[in-house]
Amino acid sequence: MAQQETDEQTINDGFVVDTEDCEERERAHRERGTSRPITVVGNPVLHRECKDVTEFDEELAQLIDDMFASQRTAEGVGLAANQIGVDLKVFVYDCMDDEGVRHVGHVVNPVLQELPADQRVLDESNEGCLSVPTAYAELARPDYAVVHGQDSQGNPIKVRGTGYFARCLQHETDHLYGFLYIDKLSKRDRKDALRQMAEGTPRYPVVAND
Repeated sequence: MAQQETDEQTINDGFVVDTEDCEERERAHRERGTSRPITVVGNPVLHRECKDVTEFDEELAQLIDDMFASQRTAEGVGLAANQIGVDLKVFVYDCMDDEGVRHVGHVVNPVLQELPADQRVLDESNEGCLSVPTAYAELARPDYAVVHGQDSQGNPIKVRGTGYFARCLQHETDHLYGFLYIDKLSKRDRKDALRQMAEGTPRYPVVAND
């Protein structure tokens, strides 16, 4: 499926402008897409590095549309391709930052930029994950993040975020390299998160780990 005009991500100073026409762009994606169930912790696709995207074609465009549809069904703010069982480095997001500004976009083949020590101000907030449904735990992450990658047509892009949106960018990039947020927790906190998951009921369709 060819990209629509509303699907384009504009660039400013090398960074994606992802705060304009958010409602229209997100709606266009999900209306073209099909919602898929979410994979959960224990599924092998979540625990290994995903493959690089090398074909920037209609199949990739459809995957991005399906990811936006799946994200809306699950009421998430970010979704990585392996969370719907696809072994490719792609994530989408529809996330507010700490100032209440909405960001909508996608990144293909993301790489998280290492921050200098003087820019690493940690934010210790609760974090959750669609692949660990109903569980939350406090996790310290830098409150600023820059991700380098490509758009759906293979053009180089950069995305930056602060606060909650920075957390989202880090969280989704981690997914594509085989890490869930619970992997960064202490053994006790990880065990508690898995207990919360076991005791809860997901509000969206999930893939059972047989």
